[in-house]
Amino acid sequence: MLTRRKTLLGAASVIFARGAQAADSSAHDFVAAIYNTYVGKGGNGVALDDARTVRRYFEPSLAALILKDQQEAARRNEVGALDFDPFVDAQDWEIPAFALTVSDAGADKVSASVKFTNSGKASSGKASSGKASTVVLDLVRIKNAWKIANITWMPHDKPNNLRALYAQ
Repeated sequence: MLTRRKTLLGAASVIFARGAQAADSSAHDFVAAIYNTYVGKGGNGVALDDARTVRRYFEPSLAALILKDQQEAARRNEVGALDFDPFVDAQDWEIPAFALTVSDAGADKVSASVKFTNSGKASSGKASSGKASTVVLDLVRIKNAWKIANITWMPHDKPNNLRALYAQ
């Protein structure tokens, strides 16, 4: 009897551990797929220019903030609060490679840290020597899909995260 309990508990532990690894793996794959679009001279990145794309990547409340800001800016014929690419914290980029680590942050939550050097053009139009950047994406799992709950840029002046940008 005791052996059967140990066997069942051991099997449950293995299944749970595999589930946690799969979550980390799928979160890793989600973020890697985003950043792979930025790598190389032809890296076009992710254009957040339509509602479907915004909702694909961001959790509902953050997607609503982004879309509301875009709509209000379009009505005023202005640029919205997000006048740069949030995945690379820049308007222009040339990223040869990135390093990605994913760590557990709670039930259905992970934190993905992406490190890269951006040697794209500076906003002045002059080529830069390369800016070392770290971008942290807080992810939540919603219906078996990972969504971005916030993005934090380091080093950066305030506001240093996407939600704070919209709070201004």
